[in-house]
Amino acid sequence: MHVVIMGCGRVGASLANALERLNHQVAVIDKDQQAFRRLGSDFHGQQVVGNGFDRQVLAEAGIERAGAFAAVSSGDNSNIISARVARETFGVKHVVARIYDAKRAAVYERLGIPTVATVPWTTDRFLRMLLPEGVATAWREPSGSVAVLQLPVHEGWVGHTVRELEENANCRVAFIMRFGTGVLPEADTVVQADDVVYVAALSGTVTDVTVAAGQPPEEGH
Repeated sequence: MHVVIMGCGRVGASLANALERLNHQVAVIDKDQQAFRRLGSDFHGQQVVGNGFDRQVLAEAGIERAGAFAAVSSGDNSNIISARVARETFGVKHVVARIYDAKRAAVYERLGIPTVATVPWTTDRFLRMLLPEGVATAWREPSGSVAVLQLPVHEGWVGHTVRELEENANCRVAFIMRFGTGVLPEADTVVQADDVVYVAALSGTVTDVTVAAGQPPEEGH
């Protein structure tokens, strides 16, 4: 497959080399000729100097035969404009843009442009390495408003329903891993011993949700 990459920073260069090692044809676009030094002497793909949203530059990079396009420059605006041109003008099937501003990411997703929101993604990776297992988020939607996390549940919840847990912890149970198999629970599904519970919660409430689920249910629940 022919892949066009806009931006030859560390991410762009690493992506280009990785794709070439997988035997894909790669063209890299950057405004700075010196940026191509990051590709190394073993890179045999195309190097195109220019703006990644310029149609002539994209054409020179082979966008018309490209199966994929990645916009990974340091500018959100440049990334989204070039991604839209690749998708809407040239009909590239697989397009993705790196976005630093997480609030913008949701807007671009609605335009049909998959995004990688760099700051939230990196933050979550650090949290998974720094915090005890089960506390950090496993997934976060592009705007950063909703998180999915593995929820440490107090053993006192065994025998209680998913509805009770949701109401008490102010969250939604997304799925349960039970004996190594994923289960989509109903409201009356009963929590069993050794269940691994994943919930969806608003990002600002993750700590409160975790604290609530880590305590035994109140009497009468």
